[in-house]
Amino acid sequence: MLFRAQSVTKSFGPVKVLTDANIQINEHDSIGLIGVNGAGKSTLIRILLGVEPPDTGELTRNTQNVGYLEQFAESSPDVTVRDVLGRPYGHIENVRKRMAALDAMMSEGGDIDWNGVASEYAELEQRLAESDVADERKMVDALEQVGLPRDIMGRTMDTLSGGERTKVMLSRIVVQAEECDILIMDEPTSHLDIGTIEWLEDYLLTSHCALLLVSHDRYFLDKMATRMAEIENGRTREYKGNYSDFVMKKMLDIERQEKEYLRYTQNKRAQEAIAERMHRDQWYMGTYKTRQRMIARMEAKKEPDEAREITVRIQAAPKSGKNVFTAKDVSVAYGGRAVLEHVDLDVRKGDKIGVFGSNGQGKSTLIKALMGEVPCTGELWVAPGAKIGYYAQNHEGLDLKLTAEEQVLQVIGKERRADARNLLARFLLTGEDVDRPMSTLSGGQRCRVALTVLLLRETNVLILDEPTNYLDIPARHAIEEALTEYDGTVVAVTHDRYFLDAVCTKVIEVKDGSAVMYAGTYSQRRGRPNITEIVMDADEYRVLSPFTNWATGMKYGKGDRVLIAPNEVDDYRWAMEQGKLKKTGGRQRKKVQADSPQEGVRRGRAPGPPRRARGDRPLLTRTPSEAICSGKPG
Repeated sequence: MLFRAQSVTKSFGPVKVLTDANIQINEHDSIGLIGVNGAGKSTLIRILLGVEPPDTGELTRNTQNVGYLEQFAESSPDVTVRDVLGRPYGHIENVRKRMAALDAMMSEGGDIDWNGVASEYAELEQRLAESDVADERKMVDALEQVGLPRDIMGRTMDTLSGGERTKVMLSRIVVQAEECDILIMDEPTSHLDIGTIEWLEDYLLTSHCALLLVSHDRYFLDKMATRMAEIENGRTREYKGNYSDFVMKKMLDIERQEKEYLRYTQNKRAQEAIAERMHRDQWYMGTYKTRQRMIARMEAKKEPDEAREITVRIQAAPKSGKNVFTAKDVSVAYGGRAVLEHVDLDVRKGDKIGVFGSNGQGKSTLIKALMGEVPCTGELWVAPGAKIGYYAQNHEGLDLKLTAEEQVLQVIGKERRADARNLLARFLLTGEDVDRPMSTLSGGQRCRVALTVLLLRETNVLILDEPTNYLDIPARHAIEEALTEYDGTVVAVTHDRYFLDAVCTKVIEVKDGSAVMYAGTYSQRRGRPNITEIVMDADEYRVLSPFTNWATGMKYGKGDRVLIAPNEVDDYRWAMEQGKLKKTGGRQRKKVQADSPQEGVRRGRAPGPPRRARGDRPLLTRTPSEAICSGKPG
């Protein structure tokens, strides 16, 4: 056991963030920590790390070797990339801290062991000199693994893009990982391109460290988590399996709670009616009091909490022409450097197109060229009836000095205050959140304000730059459903593979100056329409006598070690029954093949968060890696 939190509570002023948080992290665990924005995920992490003290509760920590990736990357003008890579919890920084402490001791003088201090200082200098070369090589290697050049080492963090800063923080994790027992990562996939996300998945799989992952990336959680911990209303609840397993089990939990509550209320009403009738018909007897005592002793069942849901419907303006955008031999250059060359595209009415590619390849340039915001050469035709709505990744269209309400009133008119509040409430923005300046809102809240403003404009073409960034899973699911039902055309730049598979009917890959369109989803483009990879806990076995696994064609010799995941047991059952394999008791994470969600995902419908439709029995459809939950159709 590495960490354990029991009955932890935490409040900030009158706001109770955690009321009963419990979690235990053991060696080799891979835990996904989820919850809506503001649920308390980052707060729980800070408590585990000792940054924030809990109000009440018990904390146990059995390791100091912790790697931590913050939610928001460093952006200081005074800190270089080299400084970040050597900072806690790296050993270089610890050596330098001790040398600084010894310097202070010698400067103050007094009654100290001068020989001992001088000897320790000399030893630390030697260690630092020996480690500098090796650690510099390790830092460079870590940067190259995440796709950053070595010459970035001397740059300050404020000169880097959001994606580059996140990659630097990932590099620090790579530098530290060998010395860590656990990696705690808060939104590790934010601002990363798909290639880096997939590299990160493979890297974490090979790591010996336990993992605690806060993420809204559903594919990432499906591939990496073997246990899910959800924070809801200040309390934690755990589920075995990945995110898709959590969706199904949570839905079944809600259904069970509703049935128990219904039985309880029906039984209680029936008993109360009997007691009342006995009191009315036999008022001179006290038998009705016995019935009342029975009612009082009934085990009360709590009604499941009513989930607040974002409700979005995007109304399209009158339709544009059949061909919305047509590009022939289009090229874009900046400062004499070609960004895109010889691009040919045909975007038609009703297309839902996802644009993906590595950072810096020209995805945002492409959509700005389509909107006419950057000059280009070649032929670019836009349908005369196209009414374009644009969602900017960094919300440049918002005035952060205004409140959310004031921003909406600028679009619909100052006299429609009630309408503005109703629109914002659909995105779960109410009370103080509506009246505060947007500069004080979280990234997810600003994102919802920007989406509200976008919905108010009459459009038949939506161009979206990272529409799911900062949004929690329920909000992402609501936006995906709305875009699926939208009658107009959608062109979305995104690194969210789930979005690319759930919403998009075509994808454009931007790479090496080209932009090529493909029919189908992202997974189909990558040649994985029917299979996906997930991570599972696998048991270790030792081979007692040689055998061949005919299911895979692999041959095993005596003494070999074999990792067998639960869905692979049948392939090895014969060898187990013949005594050729013996379980050692060890357990590690292993990547295995599982059926893809593509067969389960209806066109434009993706598994979302657990949602309850009162009065309707939820439909449950599940493949080994996905669970689809919905209430009323549509």
